[in-house]
Amino acid sequence: MSTHDPYATGPVIGLVGGLGVGATVHYYRQLAGPGELERDALRLVMIHASIARTTECAARGDRHGLAAYLAGLLTRLKAAGATFGVVPAVTPHICVDQLRAVAPLPVVDIIAAVSDHIHARQLSRVAMFGTRVVIESDLFGRLRDVDVVRPLEPEIAFIHDAYSQLARTAAVSADHRARLIALAETLVAREGVEAIVLAGTDFSLMFDTANTPFPHVDCAGAHLDAIRQMASSAAAGAPA
Repeated sequence: MSTHDPYATGPVIGLVGGLGVGATVHYYRQLAGPGELERDALRLVMIHASIARTTECAARGDRHGLAAYLAGLLTRLKAAGATFGVVPAVTPHICVDQLRAVAPLPVVDIIAAVSDHIHARQLSRVAMFGTRVVIESDLFGRLRDVDVVRPLEPEIAFIHDAYSQLARTAAVSADHRARLIALAETLVAREGVEAIVLAGTDFSLMFDTANTPFPHVDCAGAHLDAIRQMASSAAAGAPA
C-alpha cells in the first residue's frame, strides 16, 4: 500500500485575519466551500492581526510601519508553513509596495486584482465605498485609465463610519445598508458612474450578487479569484 499523502505537498495559504473578522470568515468560507480547490485539500494557516493598529498606521500614512507590522505576521505564517500570503482587506494595501520589499512571502495584491477586474469589464467611470483612506486615495492611485469619482464630503464621512462599524462588529445595520443603496443610486444618477467599487472586503457581509440592486465591483470576489489562481498555479508547479 502506498504511503504517499497527496495533501502533503502543494501551496499553503497564509491568511492575515482580523481586518475585520467578518471578512476573514467570508474568505475562509469561500476558499473552503464546495468545489473550491477541488484538486487538493485546502491548506491554510491563519494569524490574527490588530485592526486598531492597522487602521491607525493607515490613517497616519505610516506605510513603512504598517509594512513592518504585516511582514512580522507573514514571517510567523511562513514559519507555520505558508507559501504565500493574503491580507483580506483593502485599507492595509496602502503599503503593498513597501510590504513587497520586506515580506518573507509573496502576497496576493487585492488592488491589482480589482484593477484587472475593472479593466476586464471595460469600466471607465466608477465611485468607491470604503474607508476614508481608500476613497480619498482613489484606491491608492492604482486604477489606471479609470475616472474615479469621489462622493461629496458628508457622503464620504457616512461611508467611512458605516464601513468602519461593519468591519469592527461584523454586524449588518439595516439602516446603513438602505442608506448605502440610496447613495449608490444617487452616484449613478448624479455622477454617471458605471459601478460602485465595494472597496472594503467586509462589504461581503452586507452585499452579494443576489441582493445588490446597483452595479458594483466586488473587491473581495476579485481578490478570491486571484488567490485561487495563485494556489492553482503553485499547485501545478508543486513536486509530485
